[in-house]
Amino acid sequence: MKLSLFIFVLFFTVTPISAHFFPNITSIPTSLIPNTTLWDGFSQFLGSHKGQKVNGLAKLKNYFQRFGYISSSSSANFTDDFDEILESAVKMYQINFNLNNTGELDVQTLKHIVLPRCGNPDVINGTSTMNSGKPQTNSTIHTVAHYSFFPDKPSWPASKTELTYSFLPDNQLTENVKSLFGRAFERWSEVTPLTFTETSSFLRADIKIGFFSGDHGDGEAFDGILGTLAHAFSPPLGLFHLDGDENWVMDGDFINASPLSAVDLESVVVHEIGHILGLGHSSDEAAIMYPTISSGMRKVELTNDDIMGIQQLYGSSTNSNYSDPILTPRNERDSNGAHYLVCLFWSHGIILAIGFFLFL
Repeated sequence: MKLSLFIFVLFFTVTPISAHFFPNITSIPTSLIPNTTLWDGFSQFLGSHKGQKVNGLAKLKNYFQRFGYISSSSSANFTDDFDEILESAVKMYQINFNLNNTGELDVQTLKHIVLPRCGNPDVINGTSTMNSGKPQTNSTIHTVAHYSFFPDKPSWPASKTELTYSFLPDNQLTENVKSLFGRAFERWSEVTPLTFTETSSFLRADIKIGFFSGDHGDGEAFDGILGTLAHAFSPPLGLFHLDGDENWVMDGDFINASPLSAVDLESVVVHEIGHILGLGHSSDEAAIMYPTISSGMRKVELTNDDIMGIQQLYGSSTNSNYSDPILTPRNERDSNGAHYLVCLFWSHGIILAIGFFLFL
């Protein structure tokens, strides 16, 4: 009863959106293709470094704060000074994404910053383990693990291998869209003992999926076309939110053309399911769990890094032939774990109920 009340508060006191789905990139109306994207303005900071003052740097500091590179306890009234705080954030970002660690805003760093990405932060409490590649020990096979987990390594209970998922009814998704989600879930069930079944009972489903626009009640507001695409919470919350303002493409064919704003839906869904199952971000650019994805890019196949990570949590599927060595990285300090969720919204009245309802 209490859990149902919580879900009602979170999903039904905000207005869901009828998301934009297109069968292919050529069907996207020109009116929905922007000339610039949310973070394109950051390109003006090229070459900026510590000691300078550049108009607009305060917005870049907000970006880094959103993804954990600047502490949430820092003042939100940022200045345009390239100070030690910003330099430290830039350096940590460069390390996480395997860029040249200079602390300056060079071409490669800015090109990466403006990419669309998952809304889950990379750093919490000043600690990041995204770049946590650890060589295997006691083996002649040279393997490096880049996968990570949420704090305390949460997962679905061992007794619960049959998970259900449902879609927010007000989104009125077509069967084609729902079947795409089904394919994405299958990619994870192929390498684990887990199974996923759609149910019509939204409140009773283990995994609840919804498309929203802007502020939708969980403290992680969406920002329109590109920018942050989606976010999901660690088990056992099972909350999976996508930005309804994106131009979601269904067929993933980007060979002939690639509009600036086209986002492959299945690629994003496969990534967020990884979070729902307990994986954090990976520093392996080829991995599904890498935080960013370019518009017009399709990436849906699990890599060895993704498979090693998920099998650390659940073991392998009885039908899986995957037998590469399993490595244990440190936990990712990702801010979408349940404990962080409670702390983040401590002063936000109605959302304070999240931790209370879910853990009674």
